[in-house]
Amino acid sequence: MQETLRGIPAFVDRIYVVDDASKDGTEERARAVGDARVEVIRHERNSGVGAAIVTGYKRALAERIDVTAVMAADNQMDPGDLEALVAPVARGDVDYAKANRLVSGQAWELIPRVRYLGNAALSMLTKIASGYWHVADSQTGYTAIGLPVLERLELDRVYRGYGFPNDLLVHLNVWNARVRDIPSRPVYGVGERSGIRYWRVIPSISWLLVKGFFWRLGQKYVIRDFHPLVFFYVLGFVMSVLGVALGIALIVLRALGNEVTVGTVVLVALLLIAGLQMTLFAMWFDMESNKDLR
Repeated sequence: MQETLRGIPAFVDRIYVVDDASKDGTEERARAVGDARVEVIRHERNSGVGAAIVTGYKRALAERIDVTAVMAADNQMDPGDLEALVAPVARGDVDYAKANRLVSGQAWELIPRVRYLGNAALSMLTKIASGYWHVADSQTGYTAIGLPVLERLELDRVYRGYGFPNDLLVHLNVWNARVRDIPSRPVYGVGERSGIRYWRVIPSISWLLVKGFFWRLGQKYVIRDFHPLVFFYVLGFVMSVLGVALGIALIVLRALGNEVTVGTVVLVALLLIAGLQMTLFAMWFDMESNKDLR
């Protein structure tokens, strides 16, 4: 953590170290760096990575910080990339910039395989749930956000756990925030070991994204505005579910020796094909609706 603090560039005005009720002397080590820009904020109880970021955001809001960046303390985020991350937000080109380690040719070699594949799967689900089809590396915590959009966000409604960056993208899309990926060099093998258990994290974040997807559709395309893609999604889901359920029923009936009519098989095929087409059309409409949010 001290190495991370020492590497933060001079153009950064304030540094908030959020100690999430740790027991490793985070507060003492942060103060020992001797940087006047550092302010330590301590949680009385452990609340999760998302809660720590929200605490930092709220402190930045109180001080009217123009651009707020998030950097983990594990020294796996290259301080040399910070200027490239902050610059487009400071210029007003985008509202939110995030690092993308997956565009680098080094990603497959440097990032542990399980972590890489889990990240890729969650990135795909995040594209669908958030409407930001042009972004990837959804699990990166290396980000920068502008004050105007930060003021509009309902921070207390954003998920407080490891799925924070995924859920934040969903909330940003509802406000039509412009989001851009910034290529970043992956940094691993610096002595830090991740305590993340992917067999637990991926299902929980996937369920979070499913809920976020439907919340975003309701907020963005029904309550705040209207877009017919909602009907395409609903019809696509209904037809697909009916087609799968009826198909399984037919397989079971046939296995039990019952006759299955050609008309029933055709009906199942039509439901599945129509459901898939409706869903793909809805995704295309969503991509078109969000194509300017770059």
